[in-house]
Amino acid sequence: VGEWALPSIGMPLVKFDDIPQLANPVIKNDYQVSGFVFKTRKKTAWDSAIINAQVDFANDLKDPKSCATPSKLTWKLPKPFGCPFFIVDKLEVDKNGKYALEASSDKVADGLKIDFKSDLADLNKVSLGCTYTGVKHTQIKTDLKLTKPQDFTAEVTYACPVAVTGMKFSSPVLSGNLPDFGVRMLKGPLFLSLVAKEKLSAYSGTCMYQATPEVKVAATYQHGGKDTGKWSAAVSWKGLYRVKLAQDSVCLSLKHTVAKGFTALAGTKYGFAKGDISYGLQLSVE
Repeated sequence: VGEWALPSIGMPLVKFDDIPQLANPVIKNDYQVSGFVFKTRKKTAWDSAIINAQVDFANDLKDPKSCATPSKLTWKLPKPFGCPFFIVDKLEVDKNGKYALEASSDKVADGLKIDFKSDLADLNKVSLGCTYTGVKHTQIKTDLKLTKPQDFTAEVTYACPVAVTGMKFSSPVLSGNLPDFGVRMLKGPLFLSLVAKEKLSAYSGTCMYQATPEVKVAATYQHGGKDTGKWSAAVSWKGLYRVKLAQDSVCLSLKHTVAKGFTALAGTKYGFAKGDISYGLQLSVE
């Protein structure tokens, strides 16, 4: 094995879509480069229930009449009405008055977690899923529509001594389509991942390197598919200051803790094609 990290210890099993996730804090997260957002999070004494509120200040500075404040409220209930057998992971209402409910339970059997999702409006959109981790170093996930079980997705991720590998497929695989494949590896400060989709015709590669305890650099490249040729590279210092360069733009981001529980995130983006500039600000209170 040498210096390669053992995934079962240093790289825990993840969902297939999260295979490149270790690089996200550098190359994807915390780039508020357009719009103005206010977020608040409060943990209550009601069975440790958590409420999150988000207000988006949509405002075109050239048109004062365009100002609007669409909001979104999200609750998490670890013990709904004192019941310890399931968790309401998300109960959400958005700016359009649409609902989203996600609940789960890991009390059914050892190593098995059941998930339930609904928009509380259409029975055809209700989905059931399960995650099984009863096999050592292996995670199996399935998800299907309640009224159309043939419309399903399934995935398997496995931690071997040098990597985490994964495979994901959906109902078209029954007609001969190929699954998606992915792999992630970690060696000291270096992280690598590769995901192949669309019948092995579209590849997405991601890498991240921790140059110093304060500095991380990351890059991603897409080959094949509708996004072929797209790339981006970013550097982060202490997780507070970020610069990202892509094939069509450059972004700057600054994160600052104003006081305990009060964080400000600001960013700007310059587009090469039109020479346009956008900027944004996000305030978070916990």
